Amino acid sequence: MKASAGFSPVPGEEPGCHLSKKAKVCLGILLCVLVAGTIVAVVVGVLKWPRTPPHREWNGTGTTPHFSEIVLGRCYTYTQVLRPELRLYSTKQPEKSFETHKDCGQIGKAFMNAFLSKDPCNSSEQDYQLLLKLTNQTTPCHTNVFWSKSNQLAHQYTRVRQDMFTLEDTLMGYIADGLDWCGDAGSSEMNYQSCPHRRKDCINNPTSVFWDTVSKRFAENACGVVQVVLNGSISNTFDENSTFGRVEIHNLHPGKVSRLQAWVMHDIGGVHSHSCSSPIINDLKFILSKRNISFTCQDDYRPIKFLQCVKNPDHSSCSSII
Repeated sequence: MKASAGFSPVPGEEPGCHLSKKAKVCLGILLCVLVAGTIVAVVVGVLKWPRTPPHREWNGTGTTPHFSEIVLGRCYTYTQVLRPELRLYSTKQPEKSFETHKDCGQIGKAFMNAFLSKDPCNSSEQDYQLLLKLTNQTTPCHTNVFWSKSNQLAHQYTRVRQDMFTLEDTLMGYIADGLDWCGDAGSSEMNYQSCPHRRKDCINNPTSVFWDTVSKRFAENACGVVQVVLNGSISNTFDENSTFGRVEIHNLHPGKVSRLQAWVMHDIGGVHSHSCSSPIINDLKFILSKRNISFTCQDDYRPIKFLQCVKNPDHSSCSSII
């Protein structure tokens, strides 16, 4: 077979296309230009790619580390262990009432969606409406225990009296107790560095609005005789600016709540700044009277006094208790 025009077969090789030296140089230059152009385009694209802006700095504590995992874990602990009557049953059990059962996966998503990608100083009650719906829980009448400036003592009492409920003994209160959280309008991430402080930055921050919202619901759902544990060893035993004084007593329904019973507790060995007969307690009584809710008060309620004396058994004030 004869070689075609333009081809010069080399002995031992098949005929092929052979470029001249000049053509090879030109091709190499062209490839270099194309590669360089691609690199420049990629670099420009990366530089122009929208980047998440840094989180704004606030005066409050940042989001609690592992926030979403804690929320989900606490939800399962509460519904599967502490209050199994709220457990989400399989759809293979149609005889179960699904109105009271809780889906922790949906609750966790609703919690995150309530504040992520939103201005942390423009939070509103509406942001938490789906979360409230998913965690709705009815406590029996006569079992609601409010507290003000007496967090630890009130919860010591409800841990012993497990038929009584503070807000933190309900599903939503249990999940969020002690946590901090916030995001930013320009980011889908949580701000772990800092969150708005109620007094130093803004009132309408995600955490403050949350507690006002769930406290309002807790008060609205209360019925029968309700209790409040107050601290008689401090100057502001009843504080109208506290969550109890600002939110809860104004959302008790007179048609549902017949009486508020106050327990004014004093620290073992501490001062007795106020008692049931103090003017500051009369302020509380007056607010309730305007709302047609009766009021009773007792100093150093004996069952709670027992709990105080368990930690201080040798104190003279406990000699008649233990």
